[in-house]
Amino acid sequence: MKKPVVITGGAGFIGSHLVERILASGQPVCVIDDLSTGSLTNLHAVRGHPGLTLRHGKVSAQPDLTELVAGADSVVHLAAAVGVELVIHSPIQTMETNLRETEAILAAAAPARIPVLLASTSEVYGKSQKPRFSESDDLLIGPPHLGRWSYACSKLMDEFLALAYQREHGLPVTVVRFFNTVGPRQTGRHGMVLPRFIAAARSGEPLRVYGDGEQTRCFCLVDDAIEALIRLRATPAAIGQVINVGNDEAITVLELARLVIRILGSQSTVELIPYDQAYSAGFEDMRHRRPALDRLEELTGFRPRRRLEEIIRATAGI
Repeated sequence: MKKPVVITGGAGFIGSHLVERILASGQPVCVIDDLSTGSLTNLHAVRGHPGLTLRHGKVSAQPDLTELVAGADSVVHLAAAVGVELVIHSPIQTMETNLRETEAILAAAAPARIPVLLASTSEVYGKSQKPRFSESDDLLIGPPHLGRWSYACSKLMDEFLALAYQREHGLPVTVVRFFNTVGPRQTGRHGMVLPRFIAAARSGEPLRVYGDGEQTRCFCLVDDAIEALIRLRATPAAIGQVINVGNDEAITVLELARLVIRILGSQSTVELIPYDQAYSAGFEDMRHRRPALDRLEELTGFRPRRRLEEIIRATAGI
């Protein structure tokens, strides 16, 4: 019998898609999720699958975590605080979730050297002004009195810790930096921009664009992000590496809002909201966030190439 893949945060947006993909391959999955940002609804299609085990609770609260992980094929650690709004309004929860749960999973995996794929974020690039962010770039994080940067710092510490386990304990670790993954099941609950725009366009409400709208972002369909994860899990050369996962088609947030309105045939308008009104005084945003994907393609032979209009339609379910 095949050993299970342990997926933390498996009831989340990305996690649930990964659960479906791995179960479809014939391998069992054990999901650990405290449902703070995930939902069992995301796993509706596989709830009765004989290969699926669900554990409700924090990773660090599992009394037999070391034994559970030791019996696993591998771990995909997706559990984390997500969304700018959650980061701004609950910085302690953000840092504790990101640091404690990652520490727990790495410590559990280390004795038996169970492979770990760790999810990180493009936020770690901070205020870099480079046209494309490369995994070997220096990182420029904002000052500690601006809580917006606590998420980036906590995820960066996750990376440092994971790679330290790889060097000191021989733990097979691969770090993935996600760039704006979108698609079915994602909600705007914690400030995710594309589902928030789609919901507003459908209801005829104004699409609220924060700042001047000239900040650029790249959006990757979750199916492509999952394909990258599946390939990286099967690539020994990815161990000890940090790898960007995303799409490199950039668009301003203002243009994105207008494109959503056009694709959905909505009568909504676009409303510009100052950052200090949307969040808090002194809020800092990244002006541009575009990944270099050379390392991903060199390791796996794959890079996401779906066009943005297709991605928007898939996210909207049209």
